Amino acid sequence: MTLWHVILLATAATLALKLAGHLVPAGFLERERPARIADLLTVALLAALIAVQTLGAGQSLVVDARVPAVIVAAALYAVRTPFIVVVAVAALVAAGIRLIA
Repeated sequence: MTLWHVILLATAATLALKLAGHLVPAGFLERERPARIADLLTVALLAALIAVQTLGAGQSLVVDARVPAVIVAAALYAVRTPFIVVVAVAALVAAGIRLIA
């Protein structure tokens, strides 16, 4: 099986999964449990993406200036600071740490 076969198979599987989503009745998705699972799944996937992008470098874990910047961003977000301020302060924290190190 070549790389193109794998790509075409993954494309077909993705399309089939998306089409299967349209076959789920709307009433099922409006019930409490599936709606709660969908909400929690979204948060879990976002958290995983943030963790991978913050701590990952290839196949290894790296703790560098990104980690304190994300911690500062989370703290600012927790106290309901406007998003643009959170991003700017986190960038300044990362830049300051990289300047010192």
